[in-house]
Amino acid sequence: MTAYTDLLRRAVDDLTRAGIPEARLDAEILLAEARSLSRAVLRARLDDAPDAVSEARFAARIARRMQHEPVAYIVGRQAFYGLDFAVDRRVLIPRPETELLVECALAWLAARGAAVVADVGTGSGAIAVSLAVHAPDARISALDRSPGALDVARANAARHGFAARIDFRESDLLSGAPERIDLIAANLPYITPAEWPDLARGIADYEPRMALDGGAEGLDLFRRLFAQAPANLAPGGALMLEIGWTQARAVSALAQAAFPAAAVRVRRDDADLERLVIVQT
Repeated sequence: MTAYTDLLRRAVDDLTRAGIPEARLDAEILLAEARSLSRAVLRARLDDAPDAVSEARFAARIARRMQHEPVAYIVGRQAFYGLDFAVDRRVLIPRPETELLVECALAWLAARGAAVVADVGTGSGAIAVSLAVHAPDARISALDRSPGALDVARANAARHGFAARIDFRESDLLSGAPERIDLIAANLPYITPAEWPDLARGIADYEPRMALDGGAEGLDLFRRLFAQAPANLAPGGALMLEIGWTQARAVSALAQAAFPAAAVRVRRDDADLERLVIVQT
């Protein structure tokens, strides 16, 4: 008699042959989702016999993963900063490294008190919603040029009970932003054409190119943001920008040119990579 453990073993073999690096983890997540169970409960029931509906659902999900579709899109959600966010192909999947931006923004807001915040290129709304949850005095605008992304972000804000706290605006960078902003937070596209062939298939084939493609040097959106920011940023305000790990010097130079009197510093992530430029005016 077939048991869940047999389904898992076959799925891991199939995913491994397809070049999926964390085949066992992915198979467990997809089987648990197909059965509407937690992974902990699934592990306790691996000797059970699967029902036909669950087996078919699991097979369909494994087939998608074998095509390198990200697990987050298959299950429709991704954890970020202790919260669960709905995601689909209209938005970039939130990354753990972006939690550094949220951490630094919250520290800045704690010292500042009430402030106006713009999350530029909000995507799934992960940054805006995380800030709303942990900074109750902040007034937050979530900006994106993609109507589809804004729909996802609004749904995530509603999912966590913060729809009324966040002002969602269709905006090309800061073009539709509030007139004066105390803190600009942004995870802008920064992938270069030279880097594109080396991206994992799950990123290159499935995630929205608009949210990844930074132009010839990966700096197009940074240049445009720094051209707009001086007119929007309030005195004593700050910008916090996630960057590609090789871009700290270039983005810092753009920041200093736009804000000559500002203090510009770079933060490293847990992997000791330079991933965040902070501009304090």
